[in-house]
Amino acid sequence: MPGIRRQARVVALQTLYEFDTTQHSPSEVLQRHAEERNLHSRVKEYASELVLGVYNHLAEIDAHIQSAAREWPLQQMARIDKNILRLAIYEILFNNTVPAKAAINEAVELAKTFGSETSGRFVNGVLGTIFNRAQQQPIPKAESEVK
Repeated sequence: MPGIRRQARVVALQTLYEFDTTQHSPSEVLQRHAEERNLHSRVKEYASELVLGVYNHLAEIDAHIQSAAREWPLQQMARIDKNILRLAIYEILFNNTVPAKAAINEAVELAKTFGSETSGRFVNGVLGTIFNRAQQQPIPKAESEVK
């Protein structure tokens, strides 16, 4: 059986995909998935954190996607790929509870499972660009270190 975080990512991806397609409330969609599948509370909790995190940072996350994949306008991008990217970018840039490389690997696995035959490479390339940019930004010093 897949781990709690992997299960949560799958449910979060399906929830975000439905939201992206139908504009149904992400909270209601997630609640329905949790009830239909009788999800473990920890799976539901992490899936909820991912879905609400993506939802609350959607404009910023989409801007990162557009910046890293200029040749693919968001409206032309495969919905599954776009939502896998959204999930991973949330985990890499906002959540920080898993190492970025683990989040990227998980996203590539989701892309291979749910996307097209080129989704894995596409997701890996976009996330690699975003991760490398994040690594190059200077880290602000704590107030106590500034002299």
